[in-house]
Amino acid sequence: MSIVEMRVPTIGESVNEVTLSQWLKGNGEFVNLDEPICEFESDKATLEFPAEAAGKLIYVAAEDDDLEIGALVAKIDTSVTSGSSSDQPTTPESAAQKPSEEKVDKKDSEDDKNVESTSNQSDNYATGHPSPAAAKILRDAGIDASTVKGTGKDGRITKADAEDAAKNASIAKSQPSNKTEESTTSSAVNSTGFSRGTERKKMSRMRRTIASRLVTAKNQSAMLTTFNEVDLTEIMKIRKKYQEEFVEKHGVKLGFMSLFAKACAHALMEMPEVNAQIDGDHLIFHDYADISFAISTETGLVVPPIKNCESLSFHEIEIKLKELAKKAREGKLTLEEMQGGTFSITNGGVFGSLLSTPILNRPQSAILGMHGIQQRPVAIDGKVEIRPMMYLA
Repeated sequence: MSIVEMRVPTIGESVNEVTLSQWLKGNGEFVNLDEPICEFESDKATLEFPAEAAGKLIYVAAEDDDLEIGALVAKIDTSVTSGSSSDQPTTPESAAQKPSEEKVDKKDSEDDKNVESTSNQSDNYATGHPSPAAAKILRDAGIDASTVKGTGKDGRITKADAEDAAKNASIAKSQPSNKTEESTTSSAVNSTGFSRGTERKKMSRMRRTIASRLVTAKNQSAMLTTFNEVDLTEIMKIRKKYQEEFVEKHGVKLGFMSLFAKACAHALMEMPEVNAQIDGDHLIFHDYADISFAISTETGLVVPPIKNCESLSFHEIEIKLKELAKKAREGKLTLEEMQGGTFSITNGGVFGSLLSTPILNRPQSAILGMHGIQQRPVAIDGKVEIRPMMYLA
């Protein structure tokens, strides 16, 4: 037996530990070279971990494990070829266990016997069986895998199948994700019939990091928030006048964010102190404006920067922002795309906010908070007019 050990690779200078967020291949399943076998979640991004050889995958770590750089994640038995009787995956429940080498060898022999005893069955193993990622989604949504039709190879239930099933299930959110939560919820009903249940759920590594850094920013920065009111009449006229031509020429809409980003970039070039960072007893000045944009995702808030906004056109900023937002919501941002930035912009208006006090994105010195646009009465040349107004923080 030839074994290849899969260990947590060096991801970045500032990353010392990752969380195994989910397995993408089953325990005992055959994997190809460079095929993603699991996902790691770092402080900033989710990364796929590709197989370093072809063969049978043997789990060592379990989902939600915190692993240091260099820690053993899995083993690959390269003596197993695709289609052999020993490449049968185990169920998601058994895959969640941490097998020792002794248990793995024992289980492998049991799996071989099970495969031999079922080799004459007419149905393929994959039929109706979810992938590890799909199984986790179905389990969290409280959906029975037998009710989901698989569109993958040999009828296997894919991650996309599970996501569609969870979206279409109107009662998914009200169903407990496992037996423990079910018993807790059912027993936590008082005499009046009102639910009094609680749920304890581990935060993702990204959310833990966000919470820690926000507290650090508040405690270690002397922050001052000022508020101003801006009239967006002229900007809205520009967008209305050039929007159709802009979309036809560049394939993206002219949004408020690129206009504000460009304005901020020019202002930062004129006021380098606002674009600077404190490093010990020194100030670091930048002759460029790398503006970070706050993007809300299901896993947490990310703030990837767009570099050299002072030199980019409106459509270049819009295209880059659209690309970053898409990758952020799909969890595909790289560490390089997450690092840097000399100034940040956050838009509370997408949540209906009219005012807020944004927290600094350290080590940056300033942040702009945009908010919702409202038609409000304002005094113009001694007369009251209705104008589209926004508060800036």
